[in-house]
Amino acid sequence: MRDRAGESRFKIWVLLAANRLHVTAVLALGVFVSFVLLVEVVPPSLLPQLDAQDTIETMFSTMISAIITGVTLVVTIGQLVISQENGPLGDQRERMENSMDFRDYAEELIGTPSPADPSTFLRDLVNVAEERAEAVRDGLSGIDSEQLQWEVDEFTDSVVGNSETVRDQLDGATFGTFDVLFAALNYNYGWKIYQVERLAHDHAEDLGEPEEDLLHDLKTALSLFGPAREHVKTLYFQWALISLSQMILYVAVPALVVAGVMLTVVEAATFPGTTFGVEHMTVLVGAAFTLTLTPFLLFTSYVLRIVTVAKRTLAIEPLILRDSQR
Repeated sequence: MRDRAGESRFKIWVLLAANRLHVTAVLALGVFVSFVLLVEVVPPSLLPQLDAQDTIETMFSTMISAIITGVTLVVTIGQLVISQENGPLGDQRERMENSMDFRDYAEELIGTPSPADPSTFLRDLVNVAEERAEAVRDGLSGIDSEQLQWEVDEFTDSVVGNSETVRDQLDGATFGTFDVLFAALNYNYGWKIYQVERLAHDHAEDLGEPEEDLLHDLKTALSLFGPAREHVKTLYFQWALISLSQMILYVAVPALVVAGVMLTVVEAATFPGTTFGVEHMTVLVGAAFTLTLTPFLLFTSYVLRIVTVAKRTLAIEPLILRDSQR
């Protein structure tokens, strides 16, 4: 996926793979260090402002309002996610029937009952696509066309190599973490479907009915991976948004307490002195400001991942919405 996106490994890691709590901690550290450095470097000094103005009162009273408003918004989002799971009996029955129809179709494709574990289910679909890609390579090996042979070998080698990588990533991945969806994103089924269609069209005169059937079987297996991945993605988004709502509620209470303490008892003389030339009050105000900002930083770290995934999976059909075609 990193190669197809043309992005650096570090950027992909920060946006997708990194633990969201670790990203939040790094953002918080960046805010704290930036605040302290800028306050110390940019005139005027903080202490005279604390003596002459209501800087702390203005700053943290605003933060209290922002925290309450932000938490209310995030909880509302969580409630909207939960509301999608509610509905009358008829709607629930229709959802169940649609899900079971898909599982029955997948069972016919896989040859065994569809696994209940999402990572195992996706891995079985990848295995079927790999087996059918190898069948295409073997079935078209006798055709007397060097160009077609070269294209088939290149394509099937790509399918097999990508399948092995994704299968290894799915092995042992647990839903609730990002590992399952991250592995699914690494399987570029849309490009593979397009290549199957292109081979069937460009070399129609060289292909007989058995070869066309092999390509059709491979296309069917690849096409089933699309809705399976989208379903897993939807479930992960719901899981992540609900988890985000919980964690923001957890951190909002300490943030409000810190803001309240800063408003009621902290003044310019509360923490006098300096360390390495840095005013202790600057460190105190910076730390308090960072703590009150934690709900927003947590929200930012989660939304960065969600919108990145959503942007990369806008099209379920074989449309490549980026410059790279791999």
